[in-house]
Amino acid sequence: MIRSVLGSIVALAGAAAAVLSPFRDWYDGRLGRHYRIDDLFTGVTAAHPGLFGSILLPFAFAAVVTVLGVVLRSRLLVALAGVVVLGFTVLWMVRQGRAAGELTVTGDGSGLQQGVAIAAGGGVLLLLGAALMPERRRSAGRLEPYDAPGSAHPDTWPPTREPGPSVQTSPWPEPEPDPYVGPEPPPGKPSPSGD
Repeated sequence: MIRSVLGSIVALAGAAAAVLSPFRDWYDGRLGRHYRIDDLFTGVTAAHPGLFGSILLPFAFAAVVTVLGVVLRSRLLVALAGVVVLGFTVLWMVRQGRAAGELTVTGDGSGLQQGVAIAAGGGVLLLLGAALMPERRRSAGRLEPYDAPGSAHPDTWPPTREPGPSVQTSPWPEPEPDPYVGPEPPPGKPSPSGD
């Protein structure tokens, strides 16, 4: 229970960080939401896209997947969201590095900035949250067969497990009495059935 709550909190914190990151500076004072999704596949340009044409879109998608994963207690969905966030962050770094010739981290506001760190940290938190979440038990919807009781508990069968006398104590079928066929024939006379 504690692992589930802790994993969920860490995963939701990672999703929040991923969604927040495009509103921070990523490189040379340029906000993350000013990078188009297409820039990640074709090369970084100076174009400023609309809000949902920017890299905010995959991060928002990852946040929705995270919420679904937490609600459904699915480690796989939370881990998928972490891979999406880290994947898009690394892809952006590759494209930005090619466009700028190098990636630098400086203290004067040029180079990589806090938005990239927040996005990468959010992806790591999502993966950590998925690792902390316990695995879901699959036997909840499946009926397991009961084992026959041992000799120590002979009165707990059938599987209601209610105590009381057993209906039948022998494993063999109970003998049925012969059906009544009438009075015994007098001595010396054969019975009608031919016995």
